[in-house]
Amino acid sequence: MKISIIVGTRPEIIKMSPVILQCEHLGIPYFILHSGQHYSYNMDKVFFEQLELPEPRYNLDVGSGSQAEQTGKILLGVEKTLMKEKPDVVVVEGDTNTVLASALAASKLQMKVGHIEAGLRSYDKTMPEEINRVVTDHCADYLFAPTEKSRQILLGEGIAQEKIYVTGNTVVDAVFRNVQLAEKKGNVLHELGLKKQQYFLITCHRQSNIENRERFSGIIEGLQRIHKRYETPVIYPIHPHSRKKLQEFHLDYEGVTLLDPVDYLNFLQLEKNAKVVLTDSGGVQEEACILGVPCVTMRNNTERPETLEVGSNVLSGTEPDKIVECVTWMYNLNKKWDNPFGSGTAGKQIIEILKEVVV
Repeated sequence: MKISIIVGTRPEIIKMSPVILQCEHLGIPYFILHSGQHYSYNMDKVFFEQLELPEPRYNLDVGSGSQAEQTGKILLGVEKTLMKEKPDVVVVEGDTNTVLASALAASKLQMKVGHIEAGLRSYDKTMPEEINRVVTDHCADYLFAPTEKSRQILLGEGIAQEKIYVTGNTVVDAVFRNVQLAEKKGNVLHELGLKKQQYFLITCHRQSNIENRERFSGIIEGLQRIHKRYETPVIYPIHPHSRKKLQEFHLDYEGVTLLDPVDYLNFLQLEKNAKVVLTDSGGVQEEACILGVPCVTMRNNTERPETLEVGSNVLSGTEPDKIVECVTWMYNLNKKWDNPFGSGTAGKQIIEILKEVVV
């Protein structure tokens, strides 16, 4: 069996790392293709090195563009590579344009497709990711659902049950391993003068939030109120595009500490030791749940409903009053929850299934 592993963004690299490491461990032939959807491979090279992963064999470096332009470039590049390499199965993870384009390219070449993190739904088609994940699931031959809820969603959409495998989420494997790596490689809290459980950590980069002045303004005002109420640092590692929008909209962010983007291992340390995490990221909702850190999601929906059900996460939207209300609730939360995303063996399970079913 020869596996093509395709990634395009840093969250995909993180979640695909357990699969890559399992291939390495078992000596299974594979290659990595990096589309460069968010960054060029040169910018992501350090990321692979930090996580102690082998370099990709192929780098498309497609960069940014419109949804159609980016998807089209990836589709062309992936098709050429797959025709050259002729893998037995193409494995993708998540809901990006890289995932959609790769699944389409492989399907049209009559190659088998495995989709990790299958069955997630926000039911919000204004999100490009929702369209990507739905189409990819219906292209895939092997659907690796993280939870029973995800499996039921797929069955409800008419996908054959023999295609679906509940494996848990590879993010659990990755978090368990990478927390240990992070602790070996430095102490970002000391560098930033922060104390455990005495700061809020923010991630906000989703287009629907930062491109909309009213929504972004509501978020920033909510963060300022939290800082004032708790007299506690509010730490926001901000993407360059988000910073640009903050300036373009002339938003006052006094009380919010903006940092340049931090690397993944440092971010994981910040996440693990925060009092509350506020985010609009799906992956951060999962990581916070796994790490036992209360989370407030600054959206009106989530494709990770399991986090709501176990009580690790609440939805605040972007209204300042609601953000403060949700933070107050989670700040005083004494409840501990069970991680719904598996025991940390998803990568191993996925490879074992592929060994059995790919012929």
